[in-house]
Amino acid sequence: MGVNSNRVEHFASHDSAIEETMQIHAVQLPPHQTTLHKLRHRVSEIFFPDDPLHRFKNQTRFKKFLLALQYLFPIFHWAPNYNLTLLRSDLISGLTIASLAIPQGISYAKLANLPPILGLYSSFVPPLIYSLLGSSRHLGVGPVSIASLVMGSMLSDKISYTQEPILYLGLAFTATFFAGVFQASLGILRLGFVIDFLSKATLVGFTGGAAIIVSLQQLKGLLGIVHFTSKMQIIPVTISVFKQRHEWSWQTILLGFGFLVFLLTTRHISLRKPKLFWVSAAAPLTSVILSTILVFLLRNKTHQISVIGHLPKGVNPPSANMLYFNGPYLALAIKTGIITGILSLTEGIAVGRTFASLKNYQVDGNKEMMAIGLMNIAGSCSSCYVTTGSFSRSAVNYNAGAQTTVSNIIMAAAVLVTLLFLMPLFYYTPNVVLAAIIITAVIGLIDYQSAYKLWKVDKLDFLACLCSFFGVLFISVPLGLGIAVIISVLKILLHVTRPNTLVLGNIPGTQIFHNINQYKKALRVPSFLILAVESPIYFANSTYLQERILRWVREEEEHIKANNGAPLKCIILDMTAVTATDTSGLDTLCELRKMLEKRSLEFVLANPVGNVMEKLHKSNILDSFGLKGVYLTVGEAVTDISSIWKAQP
Repeated sequence: MGVNSNRVEHFASHDSAIEETMQIHAVQLPPHQTTLHKLRHRVSEIFFPDDPLHRFKNQTRFKKFLLALQYLFPIFHWAPNYNLTLLRSDLISGLTIASLAIPQGISYAKLANLPPILGLYSSFVPPLIYSLLGSSRHLGVGPVSIASLVMGSMLSDKISYTQEPILYLGLAFTATFFAGVFQASLGILRLGFVIDFLSKATLVGFTGGAAIIVSLQQLKGLLGIVHFTSKMQIIPVTISVFKQRHEWSWQTILLGFGFLVFLLTTRHISLRKPKLFWVSAAAPLTSVILSTILVFLLRNKTHQISVIGHLPKGVNPPSANMLYFNGPYLALAIKTGIITGILSLTEGIAVGRTFASLKNYQVDGNKEMMAIGLMNIAGSCSSCYVTTGSFSRSAVNYNAGAQTTVSNIIMAAAVLVTLLFLMPLFYYTPNVVLAAIIITAVIGLIDYQSAYKLWKVDKLDFLACLCSFFGVLFISVPLGLGIAVIISVLKILLHVTRPNTLVLGNIPGTQIFHNINQYKKALRVPSFLILAVESPIYFANSTYLQERILRWVREEEEHIKANNGAPLKCIILDMTAVTATDTSGLDTLCELRKMLEKRSLEFVLANPVGNVMEKLHKSNILDSFGLKGVYLTVGEAVTDISSIWKAQP
């Protein structure tokens, strides 16, 4: 009882001290705008938040043409200032990533159940296209493990790549074409927010699960197994490994694990000492060269070690005639293309922005979508499969000192030389080394530190991560990704339909009101219940908010009764965080006022933002609230209403 009387005295003295100095401000309506102007503004905010046309204002026709050319082809922006110093840096980095791209390309093509040569084709044409259209200076373009895995698992689930290789190859090119169309469409229509539904939590779980599946699949190569399951779940893969024990080859195991230890050691060295990045970058090509020489010298004694075999010389043959635009497998190609397109686009943009932030320049997301999409469309017509910005190549490119996208041109040139003159040298390259390269590349995708951080920070994000992880491991790669996306969408719906509401209290000696649970010094104001809603109020949550606010009122009355406090007279709704409302939200506010009025309780609003205030005015709801129904701040509401009560007899 004594504590409550002290609080009342505190607020009484506090109110009397500020009543004379505080001016009650009227809440203003926003400037009048036509419906067309509002629509234009809204569309601009949704699709053009970066205002891409601002650079064209007040420019001459020639300047506008030059700016448009630079926007569509970023190479025209930096090419006039290119010099020998930049070329030297790009030459070193281009040759460095080529040493990584060649063995990775061959390995990732096998991961997608495609001929190994396609990995090199995909490291030649797409980087050239990107160097003209892309805005990232450090993105190393080529095949990536996740997209290769997803394409391989989705297509091989319906089509046998051994029994129908031509059909399988055509569907891979068709899926690449639709991936490119989808990616470019997102960029042209400025719909990049679509890929935001793949949250970081989803991707952490997905890539971790996919990395484990990829690694287990490579046991076929590491152990020398010939007959292996084509399924991509952990249980069938594990069963197949032990079921085919009689096919294990000690020669293959010795060679494979020897080079796997070598690759993992070089990776560890580069992680511990970033300046030695070239150690892990050169390790894959070194492994290919050493293992090829070893198998060639011992070819009469190593019959059980399978090798790549013949790879055709020459540049990319055209493949536009192999695209399927009708028939029973068109839906499969479209679905595979969209899923691999989303994954590769997410990885490419994330990698590009990561390295751009390190060098303090900006990567245009929509421009990147168009660049990646167009290079995949071109790639599908030139015997390439889905490509994007690879994290491993980009990291090597960045550490090697790349300055512009010329590094991609240098890499493509090195791949071209390989395609034209060096293909016979890969005949004796053992498949087991390619398996070791893949395992080393994907093992870094298992990001347990991010998973632990998700657990500490957000349990719902961690749940999405787990569902994605176990979905990939035990169900399938595409379904695991689908489950994770569904959980992410459900999380959004949960936040939308069940927004946060809280009780505010006054911090003594100030006109600041904050959450009483967050700030222990914040005190309840006698006879007032001050509530805040931290979301828009509209049809999806209006019923919930009405019920929750009435529950807050009931709980406050019970609290007052238990503590013998001053009776509740007024409920103030702080609308600072209510960024929008609709007719359902307006009806809810009106209904709340009527329900509380029947219980002899005042209901007032504080600080409604511009568009909310405009809708309150146009709906005539303000008339029912009266002159003293809306205040600019909670502090002014408390002061003014308290003074009115004191003035009453």
